[in-house]
Amino acid sequence: LSPVFFLLLLASPNAHLKSFSPDPDTLVCGYEPLEPTAVVILCVIFTVISVLAIFGNLLVGWVIRTSQEILAPSDVYLFQLTIADGLLALTLQFCVAALTRGWLLGDFLCQLLHIVMDANFYTSIIFLTCISIDRYLVIVRARETLKSHQKMCSRILCTVVWVLGCALALPTLSIRFDISTAWRLTIQGFIRVFGFLVPAIVMISCYSITVSRLLLTHGFQKHRAMRVIVTIVVAFLLLWTPYQITMVIDILLRADLVQHDCDTRRSLNTALVATHCLALLHSCINPFLYVAAEEKKDRREMIIMLFKLCFLLPLFVANIGNDYIKSLNISNLTSDLTFTFHISLSFKLTPKSVIFTTL
Repeated sequence: LSPVFFLLLLASPNAHLKSFSPDPDTLVCGYEPLEPTAVVILCVIFTVISVLAIFGNLLVGWVIRTSQEILAPSDVYLFQLTIADGLLALTLQFCVAALTRGWLLGDFLCQLLHIVMDANFYTSIIFLTCISIDRYLVIVRARETLKSHQKMCSRILCTVVWVLGCALALPTLSIRFDISTAWRLTIQGFIRVFGFLVPAIVMISCYSITVSRLLLTHGFQKHRAMRVIVTIVVAFLLLWTPYQITMVIDILLRADLVQHDCDTRRSLNTALVATHCLALLHSCINPFLYVAAEEKKDRREMIIMLFKLCFLLPLFVANIGNDYIKSLNISNLTSDLTFTFHISLSFKLTPKSVIFTTL
């Protein structure tokens, strides 16, 4: 298992892992249980990230999926990105359960969960890279192809991306703590290069060329597009680079290529968990970043309206419910409460009445 996931499991109050035990040659300092305060903080962080990521990605994915227009390749990649980020967010609830109660589902499901987490990690990064390549082709190369050809190519590429993401996660099945240091170092180095470094170089290159082309144009759309591109690249680098650097340092320490003591090891363990949380945060902000990058004004306004509605609706329902209960005579309390409000959706949808009934 990866150091971060294994750290979380071993640091939980009740670890129930039989097959996975630390290698005394690489983990000489051992593990100490997390302080209760640290457990609470991690659980809160994982829960907040999970809720925001699931909510945001579901909303953006639904809007894209229900679009009556033929989807551009970047829309297809963005939809797949919402799936990857949403699945990654779902796995965080298992981490919360492991931190609070220990891992109770056995070694196989532990390993399977870690594969799912890693696969969605790398799939998310690769789909971000695909979006950057598509933006480069559209803006710089001005490449327009037949819609049917676009649809077929994007579907094939999505399948390839998912297969590649799963392939990068599969070494989890073979990386055990008793394998040779050279093999461990080779596998982890391969994952770091093809799971992060290559996609990052491609993304930065595509967006750099795209920005240079936008500098030659004029108008408001140019400035908005440039701001969005810079924000996307900066967010990706700020949230992902610390985790990848920390993982490289961890590999070097485990391979005994760098002199270290137990204090250094414990500090690195803390850094691994902290930077892991930082990387997970990227699954939350992806929907917001790509809503800002949305070129279709109607779709962008619809998503923004739905975001506002979903944030305000619980407050609205709570306020209506409190006022209703206060106005009731307890002896005449009825079991039915109905209220209606109307939402006008501008994205080629007819006005709809939404009725909420509490029985």
